[in-house]
Amino acid sequence: MPNHNPAPRRPANTALAAVAALMTAAPAPVMAAPVPVPVQGDGTPTEAACRAFGFDLSPPRPPQALHRPMPAPPPAVLTVQPTKKEDRLEYAAPSPPPPPPPPGAMVNDVAVSGSRIAPRPPGVPAPPSADTERYPDAKPNPVKRTAEQPVSTFSIDVDTAAYANVRRFIDNGGAPPRDTVRVEEMINYFDYGYPRPTSAARPFAVTTAVTASPWAPGRQIVHIGLQGYELPEAQRRPLNLTFLVDVSGSMNSPDKLELAKQSMNLIIDRLRPQDRVAVAYYAEGAGTTLAPTSGDQKLKLRCAVASLRASGGTAGATGMTNAYDQAQASFGRNKVNRILMFTDGDFNVGVTDDKRLEDYVADKRKTGIYLSVYGFGRGNYQDARMQAIAQAGNGTAAYVDDLNEARRLFGPRFDKGAFPIADDVKIQVEFNPARVAEWRLIGYETRLLNEEDFNNDAIDAGEVGSGASVTALYEITPVGGPTQIPERRYPDNRITTGGGDAKGEIGFIQIRYKQPGAARSELIQQVLANPAAGRVSAQPPETTRWAIAVTAFAQKLRGDPWMSADYGWDAILDQAQGARGEDLYGDRAEFVQLVRAARTLPERSEP
Repeated sequence: MPNHNPAPRRPANTALAAVAALMTAAPAPVMAAPVPVPVQGDGTPTEAACRAFGFDLSPPRPPQALHRPMPAPPPAVLTVQPTKKEDRLEYAAPSPPPPPPPPGAMVNDVAVSGSRIAPRPPGVPAPPSADTERYPDAKPNPVKRTAEQPVSTFSIDVDTAAYANVRRFIDNGGAPPRDTVRVEEMINYFDYGYPRPTSAARPFAVTTAVTASPWAPGRQIVHIGLQGYELPEAQRRPLNLTFLVDVSGSMNSPDKLELAKQSMNLIIDRLRPQDRVAVAYYAEGAGTTLAPTSGDQKLKLRCAVASLRASGGTAGATGMTNAYDQAQASFGRNKVNRILMFTDGDFNVGVTDDKRLEDYVADKRKTGIYLSVYGFGRGNYQDARMQAIAQAGNGTAAYVDDLNEARRLFGPRFDKGAFPIADDVKIQVEFNPARVAEWRLIGYETRLLNEEDFNNDAIDAGEVGSGASVTALYEITPVGGPTQIPERRYPDNRITTGGGDAKGEIGFIQIRYKQPGAARSELIQQVLANPAAGRVSAQPPETTRWAIAVTAFAQKLRGDPWMSADYGWDAILDQAQGARGEDLYGDRAEFVQLVRAARTLPERSEP
């Protein structure tokens, strides 16, 4: 059929003009490839992925003096003048070669022909010529006469740095220095499976046991365990974290900065969308790699961590100031505001005085921002400084000796330090002089408090996180037992009085704590009893037997003067083997191997 609506036809000259215009027009511009837009989510921090966020992961270029080839200079023409007889030198044999370096010396500044030692990269400082590690000086607690000093008061400690550090020394085939061994941190490394409290309103359940001392006949061990309440997922507040990373030259080794990066990525794995993280750093100066960022932008956070590189000096105090500024930027009273510091503790630029640093961190603690410290490396590890800073900052101190320890600290157990259930937790034990002649607290030397500090809410103490436990052991001498303090010429008649009763009360335990963010403390009280009228069980609970094994190991390593010399490594090994129980993560099996290794360690030949 004919088309009744034909399309209008253009005139021929119009069509030709259109074709000519197309043939003579400038070519269309080629569109550039679209720039990838950063998206939320996770992934591998590759160079391409991180470039989209503004982070350069390409390896640093070696320094070059010239950027373009220069023409070769013309050959120098030297005019040789004839020498005078009086200027000539008498012939002598060539100078002897320099003496070889002593055994064990490191050649770092020059490349020696045939040497297996590579020259030190530019910007990397020389390793310390001697071991400069520093630890708190903590002598074992003395024995106290109950009639004169019946009360023991201390701040709780959930740190575990000493255990991992001691393991590092033993794994390297050397005996750890005595000051590295803090008994309470060795004990608290392990989970004891204590009964759990059922309410955050009373966040601690107390477990006690009394048993015979295996290394001192006639004496007894008092075992006190505190189990913290475990917060349900819905009650865990948003995290406002700041990674404060030491990127000084001393951190340039696989067991320091690289291990710290792996640790931070384990934390990033656990972040929720409501959490926020900033990444700050310090070397000779300080800066911010990433401002507070949502926890669902994991790839961006990983790129910020991957971009960190080590070089230069160590201005730790400047880094702290910057980190607190970042933490303040996302501060919230309904959040967990915490700085996580990753360092070897070796400050050498700016403020380096431990007391000034401690006072600064303590002042910042009052604002609601806490600080935890994680130590890395060897040779210049500054444990004493890190312990002081962490205690002042209401935080934890831990040592990361390998990736397995990083997984332990920053995997599922990270919550035990991340989400607090109580602040300023103090323990006070009053012994009954009618039942206990002498006592000594094993460990906690750096956490001791005065008796009057217990009821003073202005006195700082330790923080406990969700599901964490605390263990303390006392060695006591019952009345009539083999006391260690000799009788005096004028004995105190109060030894014959006291509050003993048929139920076997040997002491009284008090725990004072504050709810997170609260100003006033609350109190838990419990009788410490030995109902068997002075007799103790021949087979105490497994938890008590394991705590005793770890305590004996720690005391043996540091040469505790109160332990019997007859209680040797074999006895400690037998004690541990008999109390391994259910070992879900293999921690107790590893401890048994440490005891075996410690038996063969050589004595320390230097301080």
